[in-house]
Amino acid sequence: MFEYNVIVKENLLQKDMYYKDTIVLTYTIKSPQFISGQFQIFLEQLNAYYETKAFIYENTNIINLYQMAIKEYEYSVANGFPVRKYETFIDYEITYNQNCILSLYFDQYEYTGGAHGNTIRYSDTWNLQNGKRIELSDVFSCRNNHQEYVIQNIYDQIKNEIMNGSNPYFENYQQLVLESFEEDNFYLTQEGVVIYFQHYDIAPYSSGIPTFTIPYPC
Repeated sequence: MFEYNVIVKENLLQKDMYYKDTIVLTYTIKSPQFISGQFQIFLEQLNAYYETKAFIYENTNIINLYQMAIKEYEYSVANGFPVRKYETFIDYEITYNQNCILSLYFDQYEYTGGAHGNTIRYSDTWNLQNGKRIELSDVFSCRNNHQEYVIQNIYDQIKNEIMNGSNPYFENYQQLVLESFEEDNFYLTQEGVVIYFQHYDIAPYSSGIPTFTIPYPC
């Protein structure tokens, strides 16, 4: 098997935003930068893609959050409440980087008051040789109905957790798995394909982001 790793560096956008001499919003946006002796043309496209996403988030979401934070500040001061600083943090994890395949996920966390913030996960898997995104159906190409296979595997893992005394899922988890399953919500690891669900999709917030590792089928 052809072993090939891409060098990964990090881009960082970070700032504290003030209103009336008070920090009302702080943000950190991390994005990857890929370097390689091969596939550099495609990797430069990926670099531009992730850099653009980071700048768009900074110039749209951050601006909106800042306006929300100002309103929250004024309301809190007017009513004698403590001022709560808004926070947003985007980080990434490279989960597979060999054999001309690159897989990663991003966690986007936002806190805008309340008991806790909210994290949204999204992911990408790339074939560096042909410069295309790898879909879940590509990974399970030897299965006639890959979605049925994946969902059944998730059911089995949840049932095993329940049998072992761990049950962090909602009671109607089977229905919720079917309703919440997204083809794009996966990434690759050495152990297999990881399918994930967002907060509250199939389990309470305290359970975190539910993940299920499914061994490579072929």
